[in-house]
Amino acid sequence: MPLMLPEARERALLLTDVHTELHLDLTSTEAFDVEATITFGCTKPGASSFLELTGATDVTLDGRPAPYADGRIALDDLAETNTVRVTARMPYVTDGDGMTVTIDPADGERYVCAHTSMDITQKVIPCFDQPDLKSTFALTVTAPSHWTVLANGALRSRESGQDGDTWTFEQTPPFSSYLFTLVGGPWVSVTWDEPYAKAPGGTLPFGWHARASQERELRRDADELRRITSTCFQHYTSVFEPDYPYADYQQVFAPGLNWGAMEFPGCVVFRDSYLTQGTPTELEREWVASTIAHEMAHMWFGDLVTMRWWEDSWLNESFADFMGFEVAGVAAGYTDAWTSAAITRKPTGYRADRRRSTHPIAEDTDKIVDVDTAFANFDMITYAKGNATLAQLGHWLGDDDFLAGVNKHLTTHAFGNADLADFLDSLDAASDKDVRAWAAAWLRTTGFDTLVVTRDDSGVPVLTREGSRPHRLTVSAYDDTMRLVDSRDVHLGDEPVRLDEFAGRVVVPNSGDETFAVIRPDEQSWAAITEHLSSVESQLTRAMLWWTAVDLAESQVITVGELVALADRHLRPETHPLVLEGVLRSLQLVVRRYAEPDQVAALLGSVADIARGAVGGPTPALVPGASRVLARLSADHDLLVGWLGRDDVDQSVRWAAVQRLAELGDASHVEPEAERDKSVSGHHAALTARALVPTAEAKAEAWSQLMGGDLGSHEFDAVGAGFWGWEQADLVRPYLTRYVTDGLALALRSGQAMADSIGDAFPRLPLTPDVRRELRAAVASALAAGEVPTVLARAWNDALDDLDQTL
Repeated sequence: MPLMLPEARERALLLTDVHTELHLDLTSTEAFDVEATITFGCTKPGASSFLELTGATDVTLDGRPAPYADGRIALDDLAETNTVRVTARMPYVTDGDGMTVTIDPADGERYVCAHTSMDITQKVIPCFDQPDLKSTFALTVTAPSHWTVLANGALRSRESGQDGDTWTFEQTPPFSSYLFTLVGGPWVSVTWDEPYAKAPGGTLPFGWHARASQERELRRDADELRRITSTCFQHYTSVFEPDYPYADYQQVFAPGLNWGAMEFPGCVVFRDSYLTQGTPTELEREWVASTIAHEMAHMWFGDLVTMRWWEDSWLNESFADFMGFEVAGVAAGYTDAWTSAAITRKPTGYRADRRRSTHPIAEDTDKIVDVDTAFANFDMITYAKGNATLAQLGHWLGDDDFLAGVNKHLTTHAFGNADLADFLDSLDAASDKDVRAWAAAWLRTTGFDTLVVTRDDSGVPVLTREGSRPHRLTVSAYDDTMRLVDSRDVHLGDEPVRLDEFAGRVVVPNSGDETFAVIRPDEQSWAAITEHLSSVESQLTRAMLWWTAVDLAESQVITVGELVALADRHLRPETHPLVLEGVLRSLQLVVRRYAEPDQVAALLGSVADIARGAVGGPTPALVPGASRVLARLSADHDLLVGWLGRDDVDQSVRWAAVQRLAELGDASHVEPEAERDKSVSGHHAALTARALVPTAEAKAEAWSQLMGGDLGSHEFDAVGAGFWGWEQADLVRPYLTRYVTDGLALALRSGQAMADSIGDAFPRLPLTPDVRRELRAAVASALAAGEVPTVLARAWNDALDDLDQTL
């Protein structure tokens, strides 16, 4: 039973001063046992409340069978101070929503990870599962003796026993229940003492941990992972006024996590695929750095200060996403992080803002009626648009006032909860600008502005805003060969801005990508851009202009063919790996979604040829990203087989080649490669390859797997990624409407994570207009019936918008 907003409000007023003591026994492979002692105050003695605990058996409350139903333990006739004791037997899961068990196919080792989040911690422990009822946690865990156990608190002791070792962790500061975690298994570790003058002894225990089968990769990347971690930590502890709140800082590459990473206090968990088998591409390296910085920012934004209810999740995620890119650049040395954001992150925000599901960054409280609705709002409005909006806020306020406001917010609400009004109070105290009007325009509205360049009769450029938001941005002037001539800081509001000094010049607004708005250059400027895009010196400006071209294609201002032709001219000479990789990703998306089915093969062939040129070109940094694209798109059978015959080919490229060969009808390489690579990532890659095989029998087997309900969420993602081969529209057409009926049936018997994966598996492949309409009708009919779970309904409504845009 999802928690409803009125229930959460009532319980937050009723309960106070929560403390939780826990013992979990993970030695059984069938289920795990939990013992909990929870103390709390009550503001209205005699009142009733409840604890959440989902999926439990053998539940007791204070030594007697508990009044337990619908995932809740009733707590009646409460006193001013209360202590309750709960025991229960809890199930392991494989879908990443709860105590997730993974058997590593490489060595057969078992890992158990409490992957929690909103409404999920109750699948692991009894708790008051809402963000504004924070608790301290004192944890002990009994686990197999050859394991390492990590958790939110610093390790106090480890004692050997007959059935396993017992790990005891120090009591934590108070934090919200959705941030509780522990991870157990035979981890390999790289640890160090991080200098921190405010810690006892002047240092804190830090570490990186990974599955035993990933030891080679962890050792390979350990120095860089440590360097990024240390530089980010030293930066944050120098600019944030509140002390680092926790007793250590562990980071774990864990299997089975549904998110990219999760900001558990003192024990951050990353999806294990971030630790790549082969050489990471430059884009992957930047993503890792910005994600490390993002999750560390959460120790203050989200963990130390937490939103009261989920409508202000942006106070967690928008801030952390912004800080992730910013600090990866200014502290960790990834100085082109914002270039990556311009071509990969911000576009997801624009696309989300065009859909019917768009919402204000700071949503109305009453619209987040329950946690399922909140889950659906952890989207690219909250992350990408929120990130870009905060970047604009910092630029508009100035860095000093922005940081002063942030520090007042963190200091005022440390170890507590806050909302938009609290944040604005802090900014108000730090700046004389009208931050409330700014917030009303940016945080409480939907959509984005368009910045339009026109010319008056004398040739003077005029910048106009189509929209309602104030913008501070850089406008740059170029000569006709796109050589930078001058730049100007512009404040744009209701009134157009004349750029007299740029008369006759090519004009590019938002050349520093400081604001969240699309641009529409004038005819003279666009002609110069299309002729000389690759000559633009700034990679950040090039990335922004490439996104503009992609946006014009998605908006059907230019054709997909014109976009690919632009890439054929100007992506071939590109030397910056983040720009190349980002644009190649965008090209594949646009071609598959918007091109006519009979044009797709030729257009993707052109993209593959661009990648081939980069692989064989003089810039080594381009090769890892380009080779993956070439392997995934090439129709050159001999090239693909030749790569598999070499020992020096990156494992990611090998799997891309195996998958492409399978898609082309040669499945003979799948099983040998699966035998060669028995890792978790290899297991998933093999599932994708088998699903790509273009025969009716292979598709039937993959469909049975996909909808059978036995796959973990990552396995489901892998099979789904292969099922809808982009050249297989006729072969998979019988499954289009079955996706709706069978997918709905699976979602109704599964949880949030699987519903999200089902939505991600939507058949986005080149289809004729008639077939698109048929698919659209099936989805719309299912939604109209009103039985689609909230998370899947959100994904399907977004898919309808995408179909409508292509139609």
